[in-house]
Amino acid sequence: MTETELESLARAVGARLKAVGLMLATAESCTGGGVAQAVTAVSGSSEWFDRGFVTYSNEAKQEMLGVRGETLARHGAVSEETAREMALGALAHSHAGVSLAVTGVAGPTGGTAAKPVGMVCFAWARRGAAPETETRRFDGDRARVRRESAAVALEGVLRQLGEPR
Repeated sequence: MTETELESLARAVGARLKAVGLMLATAESCTGGGVAQAVTAVSGSSEWFDRGFVTYSNEAKQEMLGVRGETLARHGAVSEETAREMALGALAHSHAGVSLAVTGVAGPTGGTAAKPVGMVCFAWARRGAAPETETRRFDGDRARVRRESAAVALEGVLRQLGEPR
């Protein structure tokens, strides 16, 4: 995924959100705000992007998004369970109708046998619908893992809005 392709994907997400009259909120950990950056690089994104939460620490996930300490203790920060609570928290703390969450191990350090470098968990939530989660594994350096993660997160928004990508 090149930067140009990521920008094109962000434009597609924006067009779809605008067409259905919804705002987006992001909850990011390993991408460090990269999804929000891709979205806000699109001119006019204030019409469909409400806010982004960069919650790198566990404390930030709890304080800003309401992720439960029990979830973090039982499943860890890199888990679909945590991603789900991040996405739901982003909806609860915003005016958005759809949200995404990303948490993972971008590397090059920090991986374990159970959660290796390149493992990233995603969640998407929409008001009135059950959240969806997914885990992916990416190869490459830190920048590539983060860029690919941003793309998967945005593709998931399109799926939430009925546009498979």
